[in-house]
Amino acid sequence: MASIPHTRRSLIGGSLALSSALIAAPALAVPAFARSGRPNALWGVQSGEITAHSATVWTRSDRLARMYVETSPSEAFRYAVRRHRGPLLGPSSDFTGTTVLRDLPPGRQIHYRVVLTDPDDPRRSSSPVHGTFRTTPVSRRHDVRFLWSGDLAGQGWGINPDLGGYRVFEEMRLRNPDFFLFSGDTIYADGPINATAPLRDGTVWRNVTTEEKAKVAETLAEFRGNFRYNLLDRSLLGFNAQVPVLAQWDDHEVRNNWFPGQLIDDPRYTVKEADTLAARARQAFGEYFPVTDLRGGRAEGRMYRVMRYGPLLDVFVLDMRTYRNANSPGTRTEDPVGILGAEQLAWLKRELSRSRATWKVIAADMPLGIVVPDGAANFEAVAQGDPGAPLGRELQIAELLRHIKHQRITGTVWVTADVHYTAANHYAPERAAFTDFAPFWEFVSGPIGAGGFPAGRLDATFGPETAYVQSAPFANMSPSENPPYYGEVDIDGGSGELTVRLRRQGGDVLFARTLQPGRVGQ
Repeated sequence: MASIPHTRRSLIGGSLALSSALIAAPALAVPAFARSGRPNALWGVQSGEITAHSATVWTRSDRLARMYVETSPSEAFRYAVRRHRGPLLGPSSDFTGTTVLRDLPPGRQIHYRVVLTDPDDPRRSSSPVHGTFRTTPVSRRHDVRFLWSGDLAGQGWGINPDLGGYRVFEEMRLRNPDFFLFSGDTIYADGPINATAPLRDGTVWRNVTTEEKAKVAETLAEFRGNFRYNLLDRSLLGFNAQVPVLAQWDDHEVRNNWFPGQLIDDPRYTVKEADTLAARARQAFGEYFPVTDLRGGRAEGRMYRVMRYGPLLDVFVLDMRTYRNANSPGTRTEDPVGILGAEQLAWLKRELSRSRATWKVIAADMPLGIVVPDGAANFEAVAQGDPGAPLGRELQIAELLRHIKHQRITGTVWVTADVHYTAANHYAPERAAFTDFAPFWEFVSGPIGAGGFPAGRLDATFGPETAYVQSAPFANMSPSENPPYYGEVDIDGGSGELTVRLRRQGGDVLFARTLQPGRVGQ
């Protein structure tokens, strides 16, 4: 990265000090609210929506406060310091807020610090909370690296102080990626966290607990509390301060396997309409991630979007939850709604056709060819186990794959999570019942901090073949027994080659594959 003054190696070293000084609150402890003194940003900072000339910075205050963000190319803020005035953080947004930074230089390391001030007395201000990010490059000479995974605090496995909490985030921070694609199930709103859980060897798993995580989330306050729970972890706070997040949702931001119009048959819930829960979850999601289009619970805000990361990469973030039809046996011969909805499918086809990036990563919160059941007769994802011609939701994916082939769109790679194991699946028409598409790869990772599960079976409709898979031998294996998985994508600025590595906590590379730019059928 010739035009970036900080190398990955030097930035990691400098950010160690940044991370250690990030937050004054004790690790793995619930921040206490003080009603006097100065405001505090006890939940750290995040950045997102990174472009060549702008970025969005997030924080949360412990009381009413005005948000300011100062930026500098110098980590010590010795020169060229700019101050950006942000919003008033108050109860309507659960004291969260974002500030959009504009007129930034492209392809550069930007250091920032967030300061909160008392709106009645600006002299009373918080200690600054520091963060950093890289603006997107405008030159193909810049390497690009991102990580992805999903599924955090699921199946009752939360922040374990005996293990140092979510330690995988510190490991991922040291990989120094340009951004992190959080591939859904960012919280488990339907998964209460108990103080302890028994392990197979007779020992006990301990969790940090909070009031909002003691039951399934139904109120807006409870959904907000689910997002705050993860921010009690120091490793995650340090990661958020250095690595921009590109977040999408799946089902557990609301409840397991939900779909629009669903009526909930679960005695734990007094709210029986999934749409009511989804609206509250959507508002909390927009408040706790740096996604300006979703703030304030705006119904018109879209979860699906494209992030253009310079000439080498476009990331198409899908929403396979909001517009889907009801889970079913998936045997329809016509299915215009599918898993994406007609409007999102049209958007994706249009944006893929317009993309001039070397690589087009399609970030799907659910896999394509892995069978994911919902009960005895229905299916939750795309595949429904019938190896023949496309049926049900497969019809919509077939339409998309046909479009990619006929429009000669090269460089498409699918990344996903959801199934709680890691795998590399290659799809090819010579193995498929549906043949009107070009071969492609789908890479699966996760969970990042939830129960591990055995690998699912593949549906042969699109001809998938597993090149690699690693999974838990039994259902709901704890993170201490089945360490977290995450994926890494590196794009070389010189050759344009894209390398995918499937990793797990501890640094092991489980599988690697390098793809060549512009080629079909890799």
